[in-house]
Amino acid sequence: MTIRVLLADDQALLRETFRILIDSRPDMEVVGEAANGDEAVELTRTRHPDIVVMDIRMPGTDGLAATATICADPDLAATRILILTTFDTEEHVAQALYAGASGFLGKDVGAEGLLHGIRTVVAGEALLSPQATRNLISRFLTAPRPSTHLADEESLARLTAREREVMALAAEGHTNTEIAAKLHLSPLTIRTHIHRAMTKLHARDRAQLVVIAYRSGLVQPNPPQR
Repeated sequence: MTIRVLLADDQALLRETFRILIDSRPDMEVVGEAANGDEAVELTRTRHPDIVVMDIRMPGTDGLAATATICADPDLAATRILILTTFDTEEHVAQALYAGASGFLGKDVGAEGLLHGIRTVVAGEALLSPQATRNLISRFLTAPRPSTHLADEESLARLTAREREVMALAAEGHTNTEIAAKLHLSPLTIRTHIHRAMTKLHARDRAQLVVIAYRSGLVQPNPPQR
């Protein structure tokens, strides 16, 4: 399967660099380029990419608003959002995760890092393991947000005890392999538990499952490191 990528960034040179890199891979193709959030939404609706590589800071409608619009559209449920950031606006990144983004990368990412990130997100995983992300979760993902329509504590009753356990470990930043080692299970079994939890809680992907884990109180954040 060829991964269909939409690039959304106001810097034409960066888009061109990413296009050359992505189109050089046999399993990927760039299906469009957007210079602002409105264009990103429109192209996503007409071309249905598998993933949008989205910059946050763009003129007019920015990447946060575009992410929220795309992720709220049932017809675009199959499209994933990978946020590009310089890591200097953590609150904006948290807002993007709330809106439904599947993870983020720094703009200084290397070629292989970008390609790996695209493949990871399209596979349904999330880029939520680095320490920077754990600090971000601790600082922002537990703040009250009444307008956020995510599963609450009562919704967790739909999960089995094992699914709750696996979900909590995933929210702490552990990979499937690490969780499998802790629980003496196979990575495939862990993946099955993750997907069942996502289905029961109507989570778009692993990233939103992590947000739900913190918002519902299943996992308590550690104080942010100074």
